[in-house]
Amino acid sequence: MLALDYGAARTGVAVSDPTGTLARPLCVVQRAASEAGLARLAELVRDEQAKRVVVGLPLTLRGERGAQVSETERFLEALREVLDVPVDTFDERFTTALAARGGEAPEDARAAAHLLSSYLAWASR
Repeated sequence: MLALDYGAARTGVAVSDPTGTLARPLCVVQRAASEAGLARLAELVRDEQAKRVVVGLPLTLRGERGAQVSETERFLEALREVLDVPVDTFDERFTTALAARGGEAPEDARAAAHLLSSYLAWASR
């Protein structure tokens, strides 16, 4: 499984282990909504043999749809057109704050890893 912490400039990418229990930061894709960015994401899905992609949905702290949701939904439409695997969304609240706590991988990729860890825990229930 692959997770994306979408941003117009930089999108963090994380991947799960084959058992679907652990998430690790993978990389950052620049301008992911561009043609080149979408092609790079499709390549990563193929290379990592991901069976599903999870994209963080930027809800407000109250769980409501904020201004960023519309841009993310446009990105989701474009992403679904270039991928042959299901694309889901998952609440990404607090992933950036958790990623800011440090680590060796780029912060955007760490945020994607937190998103994926949360999704995997939720999906295993």
